[in-house]
Amino acid sequence: MEVTGTVKLICPTEKGTSKAGKDWSKKVIVIDTGADYNPEIAIQAFGDEKINDLNKLAVGESVLIKCNVSSREYNGKYFHNIDGWSFKKNTEAVAGGGDGKVVVEDSGLPF
Repeated sequence: MEVTGTVKLICPTEKGTSKAGKDWSKKVIVIDTGADYNPEIAIQAFGDEKINDLNKLAVGESVLIKCNVSSREYNGKYFHNIDGWSFKKNTEAVAGGGDGKVVVEDSGLPF
């Protein structure tokens, strides 16, 4: 999935250690897509490489983020994650006016 919009907020990096003893780091960016309803989307980056790419962005910039959406069940409730894997300045939006949007790619699979 691709998300375009304007950076509204970049949160501080969070760090910790998993139950398996592995160190992890995570950073969240909030994008304003300009949509009429629920225009803000929080997207997380895991790992130093993705966080370094995210750190190249600034509040107010137009961006293009490629991400995956997933859900997990815990105690009968579902929780959602939006995990970014590509964080870039959106040069097309600057040249063409750039209204924010969310694009879901059709893989052609029947499910």
